[in-house]
Amino acid sequence: MLRSCFLVTVAAALSLGHAEARSQDKPITDSDPDVMDVAKTPTTDLNITKEEIPPILIEAIDKPYDLTDLGRCKQLIAAVERLDAILGPDVDLPQEARDRVSAGRVAKWVVSSFIPFRGLIRELSGANAQERAVRTAIQAGLARRGFLKGVGAQRGCAYPASPATPKVINAYLAQNEKDDDKKDDDRKAQEERKDEEKQDDKAQETTSAGVPIVSEPVVQKIP
Repeated sequence: MLRSCFLVTVAAALSLGHAEARSQDKPITDSDPDVMDVAKTPTTDLNITKEEIPPILIEAIDKPYDLTDLGRCKQLIAAVERLDAILGPDVDLPQEARDRVSAGRVAKWVVSSFIPFRGLIRELSGANAQERAVRTAIQAGLARRGFLKGVGAQRGCAYPASPATPKVINAYLAQNEKDDDKKDDDRKAQEERKDEEKQDDKAQETTSAGVPIVSEPVVQKIP
């Protein structure tokens, strides 16, 4: 048994060394697998399932430039909106608007997909195939969204199937400001309700004999 494990370890190490030698021909910035690498790798080897990465991003990896059933602007808009729901606002919106999704959308499924990678490969290479697969899926989704918006712009489609215009950006910022004001109003109303509840609790305080406890300010006269 020990001999078999040793042979498996050696074989994996040799394969890893061969892969590293081949990777030296790639640019130094090319540290992640490209779309084809992930597309050709079984999901069982990546330690992920199709349920952990949204299907729309898996489709973006498989067919990044597919325009099937996207012949109308309405269809393009719907396709871009589905990607927006996963990826958050595009870069054509102000940074302020994009920062709002830091705790949602992408994070909701990315965090849940980072499960510990167990097995010999991680011990030998230190690579986290799960993380690389997720990053590749996000990159594919961003690329497909940019492609669809480019097609939409060429066809004269409205936002979001084309880049945001100044009018769209201003409307977006105005809506964000309106939402912020509503949140502030809701927070103040909640604080006021809590204060009223505290006052009601104090008014209902009684002694052990059931006599209401009344708190009144006392003014001491100075002779």
